[in-house]
Amino acid sequence: MVMENTITWKIVLIDDEEDIRDVVSIVLEDAGFSVSTAENGELGLFLCKTLSPQIVMTDIRMPGMDGIQVLQMIKEKYPDIEVIVVTAFGEMALAVRALQLDASDFITKPIDEEGLLVALTRAKQRYISRKALQDYTWFLEKEKSKSARELIKTYSFQKNLIENSMDGILACDDKGIVMTFNRSMEKILEYNKEEVVGKLIFSDLFAANEDKVFKEKMADSDFGGDNRLFLYETILIGKSGARIPVQVSAVTLWENDVESGWVCFFRDLRKLRRLERELADQASILHQDKMMSLGRLSASVVHEINNPLFGVLNYVRLMIRILDRGMPNLESIEKFQRYLDLVENETERCSNIISSLLTFSRKSEPAFGELDIKVLLNKCILLSQHKLELSDIHLVSKIADTLPLINGDSNQLQQCIINMVFNAVDAMPDGGTLTLSCEHIKKEKKIVVSFMDTGIGIQKEDLHHIFEPFFTTKKEGYGVGLGLSTVFGIIEHHKGTVTVNSEPGNTVFMLHLPA
Repeated sequence: MVMENTITWKIVLIDDEEDIRDVVSIVLEDAGFSVSTAENGELGLFLCKTLSPQIVMTDIRMPGMDGIQVLQMIKEKYPDIEVIVVTAFGEMALAVRALQLDASDFITKPIDEEGLLVALTRAKQRYISRKALQDYTWFLEKEKSKSARELIKTYSFQKNLIENSMDGILACDDKGIVMTFNRSMEKILEYNKEEVVGKLIFSDLFAANEDKVFKEKMADSDFGGDNRLFLYETILIGKSGARIPVQVSAVTLWENDVESGWVCFFRDLRKLRRLERELADQASILHQDKMMSLGRLSASVVHEINNPLFGVLNYVRLMIRILDRGMPNLESIEKFQRYLDLVENETERCSNIISSLLTFSRKSEPAFGELDIKVLLNKCILLSQHKLELSDIHLVSKIADTLPLINGDSNQLQQCIINMVFNAVDAMPDGGTLTLSCEHIKKEKKIVVSFMDTGIGIQKEDLHHIFEPFFTTKKEGYGVGLGLSTVFGIIEHHKGTVTVNSEPGNTVFMLHLPA
């Protein structure tokens, strides 16, 4: 018998940030857990070996061994441990990958206590259900003198535990007749137990030929072998005829060396598939938001390119006129040299503007490396300058002369800076002053980039929501509410934080980045 109140619940918390470990440990201890913490994946795996916890909670993004690798190692060496992964906003692809690798659940940063407790409850229920299934299977195999059907009918205690499993459990006899069909299976397939038990056979519940593939996989070493099946995806058919994607683990039962049935453990993948679709939709919307910013930049860029090109054209015309007068003298040659220097400077300016615009617009995978934040800020100023002038906004630049290199993705950080500049422009519809500052806080080992505007300010009731996806107070056509949430997600991804202080006539956003 596996009862929750008889278990001393132990959890290993893995995160490379000490502050997060300290705060989350308090919540976990208040929830009744014995908590051990690790600052990296290697130490976390060592604690799993020595402490045998029931649950591990690990950050996805860590130096060295990341959360996905930790999850894979735990499922390989300690398959009974439930794993909860922690992701930042915008990392849905990693969350989906973790669920595919049999993570119990995922939660996103910033960690919400209520959401954390829900994830812990699910992990505990899954742990208890797995133990109950192991006990149940062990009991069935031990009692080989009885038929599988009689064993299932008489083993009511374990059956009650299985009825309360979060995942679907199905057992059938040697003829494939369904003998156990728990409540979760009823939810997955929308059948009542009375419609299935003793009436339907195993193959009735599968899509065409999927039952045959299932049996083949039972003997396939890639999926477990030895008549055991681990984490195989297949399709079941619900009562309505709907095709339902599931993940299944299974074991064959034997009696006197003769196959006597199967016990299967199903996990509904419809939520996972929905998350995958939402991930694709989110990526599309994020790109649309980026393209909207790009469109707003275009007018500025056209003006910024047109001015130097006009100057180049005038210089070329002057040189043509001089040549038309005959062979140039020494004075004319000196003029040519000055004109050509100016032409070179102006064309280089055009090239820099176009290069920055192309970098901003390009779809690319995150690529972290050392970068000069001062150079990046100046590029963004160049792209935004005319937009600020058109909006009657005076830019004050207070970028420190000497700044250390930082580790980051230049394209993502450029998107953050452009979004913050546009956010300030929108906050000052009648013009004003934008002060862009960047300083190195040596004691805290970080760079702080500040955007201070003299705009309308942010309402107190809105301050707690401004980083939520799709939350916006702007007029239609000025964004879909993803600008600040995108900034928040990107800075989190860079192990940084975003803070804001606002009052009427003064708002300051600060990006804190490790340095």
